[in-house]
Amino acid sequence: MHPRPGPVVLCILDGVGIGSGEEDDAVATARTPNLDRLRAECPNRSLAAHGTAVGMPSDSDLGNSEVGHNAMGAGRVFDQGAKLVHVALQTGTAWTTDVWKQLVAGRTLHLLGLVSDGNVHSHVNHVYELIERAASDGVQSLCVHVLTDGRDVAARSALTWVEQLETVLAGHRAQGRAYRIASGGGRMLITMDRYEADWEMVARGWRCHVLGQGRSFPAASVAIQTLYDDSGDVDDQYMPAFIVEGSNGAIEDGDSVLFFNFRGDRAIEITRAFEAGAEFAKFDRQRVPDVFYAGMMQYDGDLHLPTHYLVPPPDIDSTVGEHLAAAGKRTFACSETQKFGHVTFFFNGNRSGYIDEQLETYVEVPSDNVPFDTAPEMKAKEISDAAVQAITQGNFDHVRLNYANGDMVGHTGNLSATRIALEVLDVEIARLEAAVRQADGVLLITADHGNADEMYLRKKGKVLQDDRGEPLARTSHSTNLVPLIVFDPRGELSLADVPAGGIANLGATILELCGVEPPDDYLPGLVS
Repeated sequence: MHPRPGPVVLCILDGVGIGSGEEDDAVATARTPNLDRLRAECPNRSLAAHGTAVGMPSDSDLGNSEVGHNAMGAGRVFDQGAKLVHVALQTGTAWTTDVWKQLVAGRTLHLLGLVSDGNVHSHVNHVYELIERAASDGVQSLCVHVLTDGRDVAARSALTWVEQLETVLAGHRAQGRAYRIASGGGRMLITMDRYEADWEMVARGWRCHVLGQGRSFPAASVAIQTLYDDSGDVDDQYMPAFIVEGSNGAIEDGDSVLFFNFRGDRAIEITRAFEAGAEFAKFDRQRVPDVFYAGMMQYDGDLHLPTHYLVPPPDIDSTVGEHLAAAGKRTFACSETQKFGHVTFFFNGNRSGYIDEQLETYVEVPSDNVPFDTAPEMKAKEISDAAVQAITQGNFDHVRLNYANGDMVGHTGNLSATRIALEVLDVEIARLEAAVRQADGVLLITADHGNADEMYLRKKGKVLQDDRGEPLARTSHSTNLVPLIVFDPRGELSLADVPAGGIANLGATILELCGVEPPDDYLPGLVS
């Protein structure tokens, strides 16, 4: 296509899918006159953003921001971490690696990661497979350090996984092995920070998992139930750190550690804490045990983090960013801290830094370190400020931005706050529309996965309720389709005939609109 004078703008409304329109669909029930108008006036369609459309094992698997941005930026579908790990464990290729052999040679094998079946950062079945293989390979001492979820699964579902895990470990103890849960805590309170938004989270996790410091309980299940009872509103995401009495689970010299999450963004900082030398200054580690540390996967290929990993990551090449740079096209990417890595690192095929610093400008707006439902506007205005300037100043061919509100506020389960978040986004969309009209560009409005579109838990279509008869909040992503709205001020563009389109088709769409021919292996573009 002949490119316009203005840029091709990709606006990613993180976590904003197409729901049922019922009460808990914050996207449909929020007051969004601008989005409604654009949807009515502009070419638009739905796209798949979950399951096999983004490289997950099956279509029952949720999409997520990592795989969503990978797919958009790659223009094709690559098998992602969940599938790669599943295959490596099932076929046994993971067990023949030198990394696994070194892990099982440690004095105590520590398995650390998110325990649920969310399949976004990890899967509990992988933990069971690791435990069973460790036992068959002669490991006599094993500790599991549990990060509770409540974000990719139900808000208070930790006991589902932990009680089953305790039963499995007890079976091994009956056979004379010292297998136990050693510590735990919520994924949004300890260990799993990302993009250096809150290193104190990692420090809390270090003190809990490595140093064995924290409130102690006779069992992990007792800890979780007690912490539920102590605070009527705490959910698994924000479970306070705890240790298990008598587990002797602190990480010591000569041990080995496997961080079994396969997704990279929330694994990098704890990995740095384990692998960095004396130059590490993010927090006082107090002591750094001499251990063999590995990740389930490599979390950052450019930074080579971690040094050792059990399963090779997807090898994403020939990205949209590479082709734009090769064609001399100028790119601007912006989001706030919570999603900055998604419009840069993940969009660029898990590549750190710039592809071509002479042609690219990346702007990170610092996120506020507050509960997201207390400030549902997040940094949408500041992101728009930067994007509008980039659109109208005439220096860029492609502008992409991510608004985190629908996802980060949606994850809190607070329906009213999520509606407010969507109403904030609606105001910002109008600003982007005006800027694109002024610049004579094209605006593509889409999402990386659903979330805010389904805020109640359901079973067989029926809303689940708590003891008071109130709907149970859903804090995880949805498997709903996501929108694509094409705003063309000239009114010349229409939708191409792509029957089974997914967000990976956006790669060719962006290149074509920028006047760059997509590679033959890209999925077809969505506009004509």
